[in-house]
Amino acid sequence: MLSRSAEDLYWMARYVERAENTARLLDVSYRMALLPSEGDDQTLLWGSAIAIGPAPESFYERYGEATPDNVLTYMALDEDNPSSIYSALKTARENARAQRTSITTEMWEALNTVWLELRDIDAGAIEQMGRRSFFDWIKERSHLFRGVAYGTMLRDEGFQFVRLGTFLERADSTARMLDVKYHVLLPSADDVGGARDYHQWGAVLRSAASFTSYRKIYRGEIVPSHVAELLILREDVPRSLHTCLNAVTETLDLLAPARKLESKRLAGRIRADLQYANIDDIIDKGLHEFLENFIERNERVGRQLQTDFLMAPVIDLSVTA
Repeated sequence: MLSRSAEDLYWMARYVERAENTARLLDVSYRMALLPSEGDDQTLLWGSAIAIGPAPESFYERYGEATPDNVLTYMALDEDNPSSIYSALKTARENARAQRTSITTEMWEALNTVWLELRDIDAGAIEQMGRRSFFDWIKERSHLFRGVAYGTMLRDEGFQFVRLGTFLERADSTARMLDVKYHVLLPSADDVGGARDYHQWGAVLRSAASFTSYRKIYRGEIVPSHVAELLILREDVPRSLHTCLNAVTETLDLLAPARKLESKRLAGRIRADLQYANIDDIIDKGLHEFLENFIERNERVGRQLQTDFLMAPVIDLSVTA
């Protein structure tokens, strides 16, 4: 297919996934903020939400302090923040509109409807409906779009680029969220197994839609190392890094089965490292260093895809398309 079409479909999927992941991040921050804490803890909590996203310095230049209202406005509604929910869904819709003949009518209607509803929502409307209700609405609309795409789209190259964009973005988001939240929560784990610790780590698992999976696999109390293992190495957890890279490598093999592309090599090496990794070794060597390295390598895969398949010049995929 034309590289222009592939690019639009790829970024459409990335931005829908980004909108959902931003809603998940804000939801987990909001849940954790409801727990009793000191003022400094609240600042650290909301500051960590900003740190996960690209270019956090732009937030502080414009808003100054990481308060709940400022963070919500910046990450949900700010038109000048290219990674806000508003901007992500706007860009996803523009890409979808450019490819009306490549996507199904149901996909277009699902994405266009959420955009038309979102552009009429302001901070007051979010407060009126409730913050958690707003986050749940964004997540549900993302699920609806993805379900419609998987249920109606022809399994051609266009579908594979939608899948590729979804899983690359999801891997990046899971790694960033785990890196920052693990750092924030670990110092306060003196009461491991207590109610506060349980709810904090439970909120992190819920942000990755993995709380039920954790309880089925580990059953007992929520242990930070188990959370890391679940979200990094488990192949049966939908939002884990391992699952995402499995999907990326499989999709690249379908798109170019006979070609030895650099993007396939880079993704394959990450997948192999995850397949044979051990969580104790990762933690001993430094979880932050491991996740930071993963994020950089995942971005390299994305940049190489631009060269191997797409039209756009090599750019920083964590900021804009």
